Amino acid sequence: MDSTPHTFHIPVMGTGHSADTPIRLAHFGISSVISIVDDLLLERLGKYYSEKYEVLYPPIPRNAVDGRSRRITAYLNLVLDIVERHMEKIKSEPFFQDNDKRKYFDMLPDEAPLKKDYDRMLAMKSGTEKDRLAAALTDQMRAGSIDVNIMVKLDRPRFDENGMPMEDYSDAKTALKGFANSRLNSGIVFSAGINKGLFRYMSRFKDFYRDETGRMNKRIILKVSDFRSSLIQGRFLAQHGLEISEYRIESGLNCGGHAFASNGVLLPAILREYKENRAKLGTDFQSLILKHYQKMGWFYPDPSTISPPIVTVQGGIGNHGEDRRLREYFGMDRTGWGTPFLLVPEATCVDAETRELMRRAGKNDLYLSDISPLGVPFNLVRNTGSVNWTRNKIACGKPGSGCPKGFLALNTELTEKPICPASREFQTMKLKKIVSDCESDAEKAALSTTVLEKTCLCDHLGNGILIGLGIADKKKSPPLVCPGPNLAWFNGIYSLREMVNHIYGRCPSLVPAERPHMFANEIVMYVDYFEKLIQGAGNEAREIKALQDYKANLEQGMDLCLAISKGSEYPGENMASVAPCVETQRARLNRIWRCAGFDCGRACDESGEPLVVAC
Repeated sequence: MDSTPHTFHIPVMGTGHSADTPIRLAHFGISSVISIVDDLLLERLGKYYSEKYEVLYPPIPRNAVDGRSRRITAYLNLVLDIVERHMEKIKSEPFFQDNDKRKYFDMLPDEAPLKKDYDRMLAMKSGTEKDRLAAALTDQMRAGSIDVNIMVKLDRPRFDENGMPMEDYSDAKTALKGFANSRLNSGIVFSAGINKGLFRYMSRFKDFYRDETGRMNKRIILKVSDFRSSLIQGRFLAQHGLEISEYRIESGLNCGGHAFASNGVLLPAILREYKENRAKLGTDFQSLILKHYQKMGWFYPDPSTISPPIVTVQGGIGNHGEDRRLREYFGMDRTGWGTPFLLVPEATCVDAETRELMRRAGKNDLYLSDISPLGVPFNLVRNTGSVNWTRNKIACGKPGSGCPKGFLALNTELTEKPICPASREFQTMKLKKIVSDCESDAEKAALSTTVLEKTCLCDHLGNGILIGLGIADKKKSPPLVCPGPNLAWFNGIYSLREMVNHIYGRCPSLVPAERPHMFANEIVMYVDYFEKLIQGAGNEAREIKALQDYKANLEQGMDLCLAISKGSEYPGENMASVAPCVETQRARLNRIWRCAGFDCGRACDESGEPLVVAC
């Protein structure tokens, strides 16, 4: 676990919105995550911040040898330099003044030993003992961890001048290399599944292994959706001697960005499984790791001295009561708070117009869209500059993007070389094919709409920070933002202190008391998603069996939420909203099932064979 005394972290938010978050607040001891997908964006940010802090930052040409990894390394090292500069300054500040040092200690959680010692010092009389404690407190101040994120599915292959693939230069591998070669002592978050080639490649970098003192300079953090995937990925990595420092659980739907829905398994059910079985995460792979170290002739400390991996959770948390529920009832080590920090200018960089759009966004303004070229549902707020830009391009008869970066150029449906479904090239070809292949005007219109929805995430997700810093013109750089649905309950622009105090329950709640519990909100989202699955389902036994399993899992999750709601409630936690939600959504779930005809011949038995049921 990193050394921050805080009980929360700020997850990655798009390619740009948390890209400079460590510069903004790591010196307050708060950990955050930078996306390292877009090296071109990071270089532009590096140029901006190097000029601001008067640091030499030579440009790396786009066609430079190994330029992608070098750009990522350069930016991460620059961020580290700036954070270290901030830490030196804040440590040098005096106590007992209204400055950032006081802010550092004021924002710490009340139960943190460092905060207790600080409060004790404030109450002490002047003298040697007080001076000694003040020096000790200053010495214990630590910056938050500067973690990075790779979405492992974004692994576009690269080709040499002869069209041959360059195995070690795919996008994910070069991003990993950029982090591995940096001076950061922090974690890399792997999200969106498993990439065995990438994980094998990681074994080339010694920083991911323990040194002669038993420490690792680079930590592995897995963003996971269920316990089974944790075991699978943990075992694969252990075969290469790689240890996981943190399992980061995320709600499949109650989150920002891409939404990877579970098969109807709700977050409380997932957390319960981790709570009951988490010991396996620290013991099941130990022999494989030891075997690898022995084979390599490396030192490995006494396993009994090794701390087990921590388990954290994020997605849709709205108040202190829910935060305590996750940490105390389910035993999570830390929580992740993302979307609310999009309304905190001290923490994230978003252009003013988009920030105001989010501030005003209500429940109906936030939705799960189909704009992602990956074909994965994508959380969105209505009427962003990007969405309006896409509509205007369609209206002008020039749909699609020029694909300036190509990180999502992974589709080979129409071309031998991968291209992006949001690109002008793909959409032009695909629309022509639809016209030639389809006879029905209704079918042509429906398929065309699906094609035209795809939006340039690579470029647009980074534009908000460029506009916010004055690097880009909003007229030429349409911004896109991808908050989670939890944003609907936050309607202000907040200071960092306000948001931290909200998380720790030290101020009036920033969300209204009537806001439904995060568990209730997730139930509604999963029933909504189930309805979409039903609408697109056919009559194949495999599809019907999957829907049956989804429904059964969802019903079991509802039962668990109902049982939890009957227990004691943490202060500020609206647990009273759970039971009415379960009752309403269970009835709705069964109504959706019935209306789709699954009680009239479309159900399956346990083996997956269709059952014929008389209506």
